[in-house]
Parts: sequence; structure tokens; C-alpha cells
Amino acid sequence: YDSAQGSGTTGSRMDFKKVKPGDLSLVFFLDGTGANGVKIDVQTQIEKFQTVTGYNGDIHRPNYLLVAWGTIQVKRCVLKSASIAYKLFKPDGTPLRAAISATFVDAVQDQTRVALAQDSSPDLTHVRVLRAGETLAGLCQQIYGDATLYLKVARANQLDSVRRVPAGTRVRFPPLQK
Repeated sequence: YDSAQGSGTTGSRMDFKKVKPGDLSLVFFLDGTGANGVKIDVQTQIEKFQTVTGYNGDIHRPNYLLVAWGTIQVKRCVLKSASIAYKLFKPDGTPLRAAISATFVDAVQDQTRVALAQDSSPDLTHVRVLRAGETLAGLCQQIYGDATLYLKVARANQLDSVRRVPAGTRVRFPPLQK
């Protein structure tokens, strides 16, 4: 919401602008001590993480990722930020433990985003293909929130009959005044 307020006013009207992409923050703990029964090379794992989540010169952007953690699944996201905290080292300086704090952000393509939004605004022209069993009144209720506008829609589409509109007919639903 945009909460811009004019100078000298006592309140502001909240205007909807957009929904920002969602974030998912995770902390990955890397333990190369073998305490859990598995010895890993912490530095190699960090480098793999950076390779997968970093900039890809072949496509001129970071890779799209699928983050799945238990029942959480974030499809088509990118790494927004990451920080690495080294916790333990061998005497020679090789890292044994580290924590990667990472934040991923949704990266949905415009076509997918628009389809998921399912915007259905009565101030826009809609075009529907009438399916078997659908009626103009039912679609008017769906689009305008008022089934009684079916006569205006029929007039706008130059339909001879509102009762016998065959399935497969393309019907325009223009912006209408109630």
C-alpha cells in the first residue's frame, strides 16, 4: 500500500499499489568435524552453494532455483542475499564449521504472475468463450457482481437471443455502468 500523506493533513488514504515478492530466509549449517558421522569439506560445499546461487554468465543473470525444505517449496526463486559465518577452523586454517544465512526471493515470470493473480476487474473489457451450461447472467455475476447486466452484454455483443447462446460463442464483457 502507498501511504503518502499530503502536507498539513490529518490522515491518509491507503492506496493499493502492488504485492512485493515473498522472501524465504534459511540458515544452512555445514559441519566438517565428522561429529554427525559424515565428514564433508566445508569450503567445497560453500563454493558449490555460491556456484549454484550466483551469477550465471551464460544467461546473464543468477540461476532460477527451486528451494525445497520439508513441506516448504519455493519454486522459481533467486538468491537475494547470503552471508557466511565461519565457526571453527583446523590449526592450518581450513574451515570445519560454517553457517550460511540465505534469503531467497520469488522470481515469477510476468505471464505466470498475471495468470496466478486472476484479476477480474469490472472496469476492464473481458472476453470469454461460452462453455456448455454457462449463461450470460452467470458470467455477468462472476465478472460484474451483478447478474442483471446480461441484457446490456447481449446488446453490446449484438446477440439475437440471450437464452439460446451456443457453446463456443466468444462474448465480450465491456465496462458497464450499473
